[in-house]
Amino acid sequence: MTVTRGRLIVLEGQESSGKSTQAPRLLQWLADHGIDATLLREPGGTDAGEKIREMVLHVPYQLTPATEALLFMASRAELVDRVIKPNLREGRSVILDRFFLSTYAYQVAGRGLDAGLVASANALATQGLVPDLTVVLTLSAAARRARLDRRGGHDKIERAGDQFHARVDAAFERFLDPAWQADHPEAGPIVGIDGAGTEDEVLNHMTATLTGAWPETFAVSSGFHQQ
Repeated sequence: MTVTRGRLIVLEGQESSGKSTQAPRLLQWLADHGIDATLLREPGGTDAGEKIREMVLHVPYQLTPATEALLFMASRAELVDRVIKPNLREGRSVILDRFFLSTYAYQVAGRGLDAGLVASANALATQGLVPDLTVVLTLSAAARRARLDRRGGHDKIERAGDQFHARVDAAFERFLDPAWQADHPEAGPIVGIDGAGTEDEVLNHMTATLTGAWPETFAVSSGFHQQ
């Protein structure tokens, strides 16, 4: 019996845009509709990746931009080879909290690294894996700042200055431009969803996007029918 490859669905956006809230909700929605899926995060998802996450986000000193980027790539290479690709081959969909759009936003736009060099390193780390869909959750800087202040305990990237985050914001806006997507086929299809609504409203927008893109997977086969 032929196993249908799972879908790779990536959630992206600035800090406190709602990714980490919506990812487990989306996983539960898939489970409720009979779709086998797993949730992963970057950096992380493997023993090596979790150690890298701790190093990048919480060591009490600033890594050089190149070191930071290469550590993210090392975590990505482990995650793609050891976890993501095997899950997809077995027919299991993967929800991934961040992928290489974050590298383009934070390390290229934010830190100023050379885009070509980063793209080459990313190609090595991903082994040609392209997301089936990337959802970029958008939220105003003021709303994100309020969420961060309520949550507290900011990591190093969250504590970066306003100019850094303005460059990252501009990058995520560029990713939604069809012309940018056409120039970056390694990113796959990208859609923007407003993260300012209630948790249920944002989830409904996400699931409507999935059922619209792949009704044979996320609607018909799951027994789900939109009203």
